[in-house]
Amino acid sequence: MTSPVGLHRVVEPAGVLPQAAWRLDARPEIAPNEVRIRVQRLNLDAASFRQLSEKHGGDGEKVRAEVLDIVATRGKMQNPVTGSGGMLIGTVEEAGRRSPLGLRAGDRVATLVSLTLTPLTILDGLARWDGRSEQVPCDGYAILFARSIAAVLPDDLHPELSLAVLDVCGAPALTARVVAEQVARRQREGDPRPVGVAVIGGAGKSGSLSLAAARRAGAGRTVGVVPVVAERDALAGVGLADAVALADARDPVALSTAVTTALGAPADVTVVCVDVPGCEHGAVLATADGGTVIFFSMATSFAAAALGAEGLAADVTMLVGNGYVPGHAELALQLLRAEPGVRALFTARLAAD
Repeated sequence: MTSPVGLHRVVEPAGVLPQAAWRLDARPEIAPNEVRIRVQRLNLDAASFRQLSEKHGGDGEKVRAEVLDIVATRGKMQNPVTGSGGMLIGTVEEAGRRSPLGLRAGDRVATLVSLTLTPLTILDGLARWDGRSEQVPCDGYAILFARSIAAVLPDDLHPELSLAVLDVCGAPALTARVVAEQVARRQREGDPRPVGVAVIGGAGKSGSLSLAAARRAGAGRTVGVVPVVAERDALAGVGLADAVALADARDPVALSTAVTTALGAPADVTVVCVDVPGCEHGAVLATADGGTVIFFSMATSFAAAALGAEGLAADVTMLVGNGYVPGHAELALQLLRAEPGVRALFTARLAAD
């Protein structure tokens, strides 16, 4: 009996969903409702890659060895420390006759579900990867379930660029939704104040897309917060934010002061797009009562966020960015095509990798 959510691929412990499983069955034979993809490139999520790189002192060989060990042991790529994985691109080798995903053999696709729940086998030992970048050239195969999500790669964009965008496409879509709701509510209430949006980690992949999405959704003023001068200059140079602030997001007072100074008031919507832990309290403190904090970072401690908000008597709504919003892939690719600033930051990031 094959499950649409992949329960039949869970080896241990029994009874949990694939994302929560310790080990998956990654055999290449597919069930009638599955799809097998020949993998060409992985994209490790930022929090996972940072943790691995810092653990091994930037030694790429050791990072590569640990990724290989994780996949061989667990049948999927799920960092045991961060709990996160990433996504992949590849070519459909075989689609089961009952698969509802609409994919055909030969389609070049990006998976829009996490590697933490995707059965994965690596065949080439990651021989073409130096262990020093999030994008990982790879030969292997992966399995998609009936409830998985994948997008056919667009012809007008380089696959590596598409992968980088689709890896974080949930962030701009949810940001746009939340900002539009705030704008509509103020209009209904006759409140003339503009909606202020702060994006923590505004120069990164999800951050730059979220800034562009917030502006398009009607934000009256936006600020991108970054930790170093080089990122400040890069973000200011592309004009995605009305203001760019320099602050360590792990310092609650410094972060709150930076956001409030840039916006003239605490943010109505704060979007956390950083890949380091310890930013929860600052995000809450920087957000106005009645506002919303969206946590997109896999480094977030949700216990710290909840208890911190309670301790600050902060009346804020806190959302977990789960990576999926209907239409998220199309929106992110549209922003990349239409916003030169977004494209410039992504292109520079890929060149640096």
